[in-house]
Amino acid sequence: MCAETPDYKDTLNLPKTDFPMRAGLPKREPGWLARWDEIGVYERLRDKAAEAEAAGNPRPPFTLHDGPPYANGHLHIGHALNKTIKDMIVRSHQMMGHDSRYIPGWDCHGLPIEWKIEQQYREKGQDKDQVDIVDFRQECRRFAEHWIEIQRDEFKRLGITGTWDNPYLTMDFRAERIIAEDFQKFLMSGVVYQGSKPVMWSPVEKTALAEAEVEYHDHKSHTIWVPFPVVSGGDAPIADGEDDDWAGADQSLAAADLEGAKVVIWTTTPWTIPSNRAVAYHPEIAYGLYEVTGRPEECWAQVGDRYVIADKLAAEVLGKARLEDSMWRRLRAVTAVELSTMTLAHPLRGAEGAGGFWDYDVPMIDGDHVTDDAGTGFVHTAPSHGQEDYDCFLQRGWLDRMTHNVGEESEFLPHVPLFAGLRVFDHKGKEGKANTAVIDALVANGGLLARGRMTHSYPHSWRSKAPVIYRNTPQWFAAIDKPVGDGQDTYGQTIRERALRSIDELVTWTPRTGRNRLHSMIENRPDWVLSRQRAWGVPLTCFTRKGALPTDDDFLLRDPAVNQRILDAFEAEGADAWYKPGAKERFLGTDHDPEQWEQVFDILDVWFDSGSTHAFVLRDREDGTKDGIADVYMEGTDQHRGWFHSSMLQACGTIGRAPYRNVVTHGFTLDEKGNKMSKSLGNITAPEEVIKQYGADILRLWVAQADYTADQRIGPEILKGTADGYRRLRNTLRFMLGALGHFQESDRVDAADMPELERWVLHRLAELDSVVRKGYATFDFQGVFQQLFNFCTVEMSAFYFDIRKDALYCDGDTQRRRAARTVMDLLFHRLTTWLAPILVFTTEEVWLERFGDGAGSIHLQDMPATPADWRDEPLAAKWAMVRRARRVVTAALEVQRTDKVIGASLEAAPVVHVREPEMLEALRSVAFEDVCITSDIQLTGDPMPAEAFRLPETEGVGVVFEHAEGEKCQRCWKILPDVGRHAHLGTCARCDAALAATEAAPAE
Repeated sequence: MCAETPDYKDTLNLPKTDFPMRAGLPKREPGWLARWDEIGVYERLRDKAAEAEAAGNPRPPFTLHDGPPYANGHLHIGHALNKTIKDMIVRSHQMMGHDSRYIPGWDCHGLPIEWKIEQQYREKGQDKDQVDIVDFRQECRRFAEHWIEIQRDEFKRLGITGTWDNPYLTMDFRAERIIAEDFQKFLMSGVVYQGSKPVMWSPVEKTALAEAEVEYHDHKSHTIWVPFPVVSGGDAPIADGEDDDWAGADQSLAAADLEGAKVVIWTTTPWTIPSNRAVAYHPEIAYGLYEVTGRPEECWAQVGDRYVIADKLAAEVLGKARLEDSMWRRLRAVTAVELSTMTLAHPLRGAEGAGGFWDYDVPMIDGDHVTDDAGTGFVHTAPSHGQEDYDCFLQRGWLDRMTHNVGEESEFLPHVPLFAGLRVFDHKGKEGKANTAVIDALVANGGLLARGRMTHSYPHSWRSKAPVIYRNTPQWFAAIDKPVGDGQDTYGQTIRERALRSIDELVTWTPRTGRNRLHSMIENRPDWVLSRQRAWGVPLTCFTRKGALPTDDDFLLRDPAVNQRILDAFEAEGADAWYKPGAKERFLGTDHDPEQWEQVFDILDVWFDSGSTHAFVLRDREDGTKDGIADVYMEGTDQHRGWFHSSMLQACGTIGRAPYRNVVTHGFTLDEKGNKMSKSLGNITAPEEVIKQYGADILRLWVAQADYTADQRIGPEILKGTADGYRRLRNTLRFMLGALGHFQESDRVDAADMPELERWVLHRLAELDSVVRKGYATFDFQGVFQQLFNFCTVEMSAFYFDIRKDALYCDGDTQRRRAARTVMDLLFHRLTTWLAPILVFTTEEVWLERFGDGAGSIHLQDMPATPADWRDEPLAAKWAMVRRARRVVTAALEVQRTDKVIGASLEAAPVVHVREPEMLEALRSVAFEDVCITSDIQLTGDPMPAEAFRLPETEGVGVVFEHAEGEKCQRCWKILPDVGRHAHLGTCARCDAALAATEAAPAE
C-alpha cells in the first residue's frame, strides 16, 4: 500500500458478535439451567398449548412415557444415553408443533434397596427379621428418597426437560394404591392363581426372580454322565427293516438284550439328580445299544456293561468314560417303541443309608426338547427344577410326582437322606457342598459313568450377581392363556392373545427387530410369576381361605368391598397399611371372619409395579393422556424382557391392549474398543466426568452422532472427535451471528428478488425442513444430525459463506448484501430450532446472543414453517453443475498455493475449459469468479489443452492457471485492472461506490 493510501479496514462491514470461539460449556451450562428454572420454560410451553386450544387451534398432544430408572446410585453413561434420546424425542416433537409432555419417574420398590438396608443391618450386627416390618419399609423409603434427589440433579444437568418438581414415584401413596388396584383387576378377572412349579430362585436373596431379573455369565459347573439301569420293558416287537442288525433276529431276545442295560444321561446340575422322576428321549433320534469289551485301569465302566446312547454321541460319551474305540462295540439299534416301554431304576436306588428313599421306578417319556446336539440324547428330568421338565409332567397330569427337596437357601431339606442341609450355593453365591456330595454318593452306589467340569453361560441374579437355581415353590401366578373375562376382547380374550395382536397391529417398532424379539418372548413365555418373598414393595392384596386348596373355587377372597377398603387405606397411608397391626381385621371388616382367612404377605414382582406406571401416570394424572396410551416408550434393548414386556402384559390384563403406540430401543454403551465397561478394567466413562471436561452438549452430541439402535462406543478419543465436530458447527453459528449484526426487518428481501445463489440456499432449506421433520418424527437423530452437520460445514461454511463473505464485508447497501443477510436470518431461525433438541445449551446461547435476555428461550420456539415455493428443482440442478465445476477450480488453485505460486485465490484469473454446453451456459449465467473466489475467470468451450488441471470425478472440466491482471484493491483485495482509477485511492469500482454511498449517508 502506498503511504498516502487510506486504511479502509474501518469501512468494511466486518462481523459483529460477542459469541466466543471457545464455548466454556462446563462453566456456563449451569447458568442456562438456572435461567430455564427461573422463567419456567416447561410450564410456559404448557401455557402455550392451553392458549392454542382456547383459540381453537389445539396443538396435538404427544407423550413419551418414561421408563423409571432405579433409585439406588449415581448415573452411569447408559442413563445419559437413555435420557438424552428421550429428551431429543420430547423437544423435537414440541418444536414441530405438538404439546409434548414428559413426566420423569423412578422405580422405588424392590430387592436392590432392600438388600442395601439389610446390608446396613448386617454391618451393625442386627437381624433384619427382628426389625418391625413397617420400620424396615420406612428405611427403604428414605433410602430411595435420598437417591431420587441426587439423580434428579444429575439428570437435569444433562439438559433434560420435564416435570422435575412433580415426577412420578412407584412408592407414592397414590401409585401404591393404583398398583394394588390393578392387581385386584387381575384377581377379580380370575387370572390370578397359586401354583407350585419351578421358578428362577435366588438362594442369596431368598426370593423368586423373573426372567427380566436374570442375566447370564460364565460359570464353571460339574458335568456328570449317569447310567440309569433298565429294570423292565424293551420287549416291543421291531418292524421289518428298522435295523439290519436286529430285523429278522429272534425278537424274543429283546427283553433279555436290554434288561440290565443302562440309559445314560448327562447333566451340569448334579444336585438335581436326587429329584429325578423321569428320563426323556426323542422318537426321531437314532439310539444304539453299546457293550463295553475292554477297559483301562481307572474307569467306572465294567467289561460287559451295556449302555443305551444316541448313536451320534456314543463315541464322545464313551470317550468321556475313558474307553478307547477298541474297548466297545455297537450291538444294535434301540427303537423309540422299545424306549417307550422301558422302566428305569433311580441311580441312587439301594444307596446305603438312604432308607429306600430312591427305590422308585423312573419312567421313560418322549419330549420335543430332547436333541442329540450334545450330551447323550437323553434328558434327566426333574420336574421341580426345570421348566421343560415341569411342562412334560404337566402334560401328563403327573404333578403329584413333583418333589420338594430343596429349600429357600438352596439347601436339601431335612427329609432328604444323605444330603440334608447341604447347599447348592452358599449365602455369598459360592458353590456349596451339594454337588460333590451327590457325585460321591453316585460313585459309591455304582451310579456314575464319567465326570468333568465345564464353563458355560449360567443364569445369575442381576442384583446380587450370584447364581440362581430352578426351584419348585408355591408362588402366585397370572395365567396368560386364560380368558380374562373383562369384556375388553377387541384384541383377544387372553393376555397372550391381546399382547401378540397389539405387537402386530398397534405398535410401531424402532428398530423393527424389537417387534420380533418381544413377539417371540411373549409367544413362548410361561405364566407370569407375580410374587416375591420380600418386604419392600406393594403386597399381593388378597386373602386365602384356611383349609382350602388352591384349586378350590372359594380359595381366594374376591370381594369388591374388601378391595375398596384396602385401596382407601393405601391412598391415605401407602402400602404400609397392609403390615400394620390389625390390618386383616380392618380390611375384612364385619363381612368375613378373620379366623377363616389367611392374609398373603408376598410382595408383587417389581416389574408389575413398573408395568403399572401407565395406569398412574398416563391414565390418572391431569398431565397424562386422554386415552391412557403413550405415544412412545423408549428404553434399552434389555427391556424387551423387562419394562416393555411387563407393561404389555399388565396393560393387556387391565385395559385390553398395549399401553404404547411406538417402542424405540437403544443398545448398550461400550468402551472405545467395544468392551463392556467395568471398574476393574478401568474403562468406565462417567457422565459427570464428561460434563466436567467438555460440557453436557458434547455428551448430547455424542448421542446424536451415533446409531443408538446398535451398541454405542465412548471414550477419550471418541469424545475428542465429537468436540472437534462441535467446534466446526459452532463456527457456523458464530459466522451467522456476525453477519446478522443490526439486521432489521427493513433489510429483508423477498425470495423472488434474490440472486440465484440465495434462492439455491432457500431450496436447500426447504429440502432440509422435510428431512429434519421426518427424521425427528421417526426418531432418527443420527440421520438428522448428519444432514445438518454436512449442510452447515460443507454447503454453508465451505461454500455459501465462503462465497458471500466478500459481499457481506465489502458491498455497500446493495440488493445482493441485503439478500444474503435475509437468507442468514431465515437460516438462523431454522438451524437454531432444528438443532435445539440436540444442542440445548448452545442453541440457547446463540439465541440469547442475538436477541438478548428478554427474548425468552429458543426452547419456547417452534420450527418455522418453510414455504413450499422455496423449492426449485431446476435451479438446484443448475447449481449442482456449478458446484461440480467449482471443485475443479478450487483444487487447481490449491496446487498453485501449495507450490507457492500464489498466496490466495484472489491472485488468480484461471481459464476454465468446459466441454458440455449446458454446463458452460450455467457457468456463464452466474458470477463464476465470485463463486470460485478469484479476481477474474475466463470460461471457454474450446478443447482443453494437455496441461489443463482435471479431476477424475468431474469429466469435461479443465483449468489452466493464469495470474490476475491489475492492481490489488486495498479494500476488498481483489486484483482488477480498474484499481486506482477512482475517487478513492487504491480501490476498485465496487469499493469506490460503497465508500461514496457511506459518505453521502446522513450522520446518525
